Amino acid sequence: MAEIDRIAAAVRALPPSCGPVRLVGVDGHAGSGKSTFAGRLAAALGGAPVVHLDDLATHEELFAWTPRLRAQVIEPLARGEAGRVTAYDWTLRRFGPAVALDPAPVVLIEGVGAGRSEVRPWLALLLWMERDAEGSWARGRRRDGAALSGFWDEWTKAEMRHFDADPSLPYVDALVRQCQEGYEWLPRRDSAPPAHHSITDSDEVPPSR
Repeated sequence: MAEIDRIAAAVRALPPSCGPVRLVGVDGHAGSGKSTFAGRLAAALGGAPVVHLDDLATHEELFAWTPRLRAQVIEPLARGEAGRVTAYDWTLRRFGPAVALDPAPVVLIEGVGAGRSEVRPWLALLLWMERDAEGSWARGRRRDGAALSGFWDEWTKAEMRHFDADPSLPYVDALVRQCQEGYEWLPRRDSAPPAHHSITDSDEVPPSR
């Protein structure tokens, strides 16, 4: 069994945190690889739904998405009902039609701020992509190109303000580091030193946001 499958099995074994659902947050700096890791973990979980916080943010509300997350995801799942996610179109600058989000055994929430204080009480597990801010942002800028340079200038300021006011890192359950072949897994619980584990995957990990 691959290590990513072992982690998926451990996630399945967690007690539900939001109604019948185990919500798993994947946080980290923009450009740190959250989407790639969430996709890999979702696949190992047999196709677990992934909520992308980019779909709930807007140009005017980069971090003011908590009411939408609560109304569209957390509150319905807590009742054992399907959520209804309306994804923001960053090109057209408007929200699209609602898409159903079933109360699956595990639902992943990935994006900058997934571990914010208003979300943590509903999480069964909080993960942090261990890539420093400057390296993550440089990676994201290379991916998006010069056309989005102005947006990244504004984003990095907003991200710094967010984490200064509401840091996630002190509250994470584990760190995840992307490697050439898979991931390194460094659990962090309470004040105990992290114990090192290795999450390997035979496939090359593609760059992602």
